[in-house]
Amino acid sequence: MEQPGIPHNESIRLAALKSLNVLDTPPEERFDRLTRMARRLFGVQTALVSIVDEDRQWFKSREGLDATETPRNISFCGHAILGDEIFLIRDARNDQRFADNPLVTGAPNIRFYAGCPLRANSGLKMGTLCILDSQPRDFTDEDALALRDLASMVEDELSAFHTSTTDELTRISNRRGFLQLARYGLNFCVRHHQPAALAFIDLDRFKPINDQYGHAEGDRALAAFADVMRSSFRSTDLCARLGGDEFVVLLTGATKAEAETVIRKFCSQLHDYNVSANRGYALDFSYGLEEFLPNDPRDVESLLAAGDAQMYAIKAAKRRH
Repeated sequence: MEQPGIPHNESIRLAALKSLNVLDTPPEERFDRLTRMARRLFGVQTALVSIVDEDRQWFKSREGLDATETPRNISFCGHAILGDEIFLIRDARNDQRFADNPLVTGAPNIRFYAGCPLRANSGLKMGTLCILDSQPRDFTDEDALALRDLASMVEDELSAFHTSTTDELTRISNRRGFLQLARYGLNFCVRHHQPAALAFIDLDRFKPINDQYGHAEGDRALAAFADVMRSSFRSTDLCARLGGDEFVVLLTGATKAEAETVIRKFCSQLHDYNVSANRGYALDFSYGLEEFLPNDPRDVESLLAAGDAQMYAIKAAKRRH
């Protein structure tokens, strides 16, 4: 087994890592949603945000793995931070550097690994966004692009840049984050011949909430609406606030009928929230639902436009009644 080397700037790298104050912090949805998406996009068993500390690799987010950390001297990520590009092992059993690694010969029985280095603002490498599987796998140029983009979004979260992909008020994806992740989600559906559905959602009677109760209460209403969305939709669904009182959900691997079932669950949970909150107004919404077929694919922008038009027609019909 070949142990990972130590970067020439290790002392500076570790100082930068400590300054992030990320080590041993609790799990956070903004990172977990990215590892969930990575696991779903690539169809792998495990996706991790791995931070390489002095003697260990610690997982800020983990999907498909119970361990919270492993020793650095047997880590794949320790190798990955030594280079600038994605560190790729298609079959660890056929790689003399890893064939007798305990993470290969025992749990989690790694055969495939792809890790993209995560950089701090200074350019120093803090760890990786990596995907693992117990079976050998291929990895295309398109896959590499998707993993780099997801890693860039993890870097945004680590550095808390103003270009973050998370909406500050609702703590779900913003428009930028949605467009990036949705494109890869739809590509995944095409490659694996799976359907998807996009729900374009607009709050009903939101302006009167602002007018009657004030903008602070309007913000609370938007945040509460997003909270119910998170608890209602599946963990692999991509929820986002596009702006104002407009929201969207991409349900990959779901037919239109299946998406309608999930939306009915959302309606029920929103009703329960309205009853329990008793804030003097009720949260309600109109939506347009568009189906994505892998044999007749449309891009995310056309799905959004069609969903918006359908939602607007439904909202207009409500006003007439």
